[in-house]
Amino acid sequence: MNISKLIEVMARLRDPQDGCPWDLQQDFRSIAPYTLEEAYEVAEAIEMGDMQALQEELGDLLLQVVYHARVAEEQGAFDFADVVGSIVTKMMRRHPHVFAAAAVADADQQTQQWEAMKASERGGGVLDGIASALPALVKADKLGKRAARVGFDWPSREGARAKVAEELAELDEACDGGSEAEINHELGDLLFSVAQFGRHLGVDSEACLRAAARRFQSRFEWVEAAVEARGGDWAAHTPEQLDLFWTKAKNE
Repeated sequence: MNISKLIEVMARLRDPQDGCPWDLQQDFRSIAPYTLEEAYEVAEAIEMGDMQALQEELGDLLLQVVYHARVAEEQGAFDFADVVGSIVTKMMRRHPHVFAAAAVADADQQTQQWEAMKASERGGGVLDGIASALPALVKADKLGKRAARVGFDWPSREGARAKVAEELAELDEACDGGSEAEINHELGDLLFSVAQFGRHLGVDSEACLRAAARRFQSRFEWVEAAVEARGGDWAAHTPEQLDLFWTKAKNE
């Protein structure tokens, strides 16, 4: 089945006479949260290595693209063909070593050329073009990478690690009599510095945090099952008992 069928389905859903009442009420802003959610679900399927889920989630994400394109078409702005045309043109322009006579030595040089082309297309300042709606850790990583391209960075991971320690000390100081605003400020600085340390380690801080959240959820559910097996009364269990359950959950 090709994309034309999905475009046809979306047109039917948005038909003013016979379409779906819920779909007819939607616009770019109301759809946007679903678009973000579907992108996250694609990422989760990839991390879990679930190919069946990945197929389904990619379909859900594709639906979001078709949805936005349909709304734009109704407004006379552009349609799905224009979306395809713009990305095809962009990919060919940014790969002159594939679609033209340019040459690159390796993947690293290609990455440098890609970023240079993006910067040229974007114009403006070094940090321009980074979406404000990105997850905070992703945005922190991108900001750090952009600044590093012009030399604004620590020369080694030791400097980034020292910054984490510095920000943690400042947070401790703020917690010792500081205002709520000061604590929020210092906690934000600490999280930002941790993202930069992760960048220097060559890891994806957002992916690391998602994995940690999954581990916590899995272990807590084990603890919850242990409590339920003993009557379900959390208050009847001491912190030491719950910690013992947690340790067993980690071992499991």
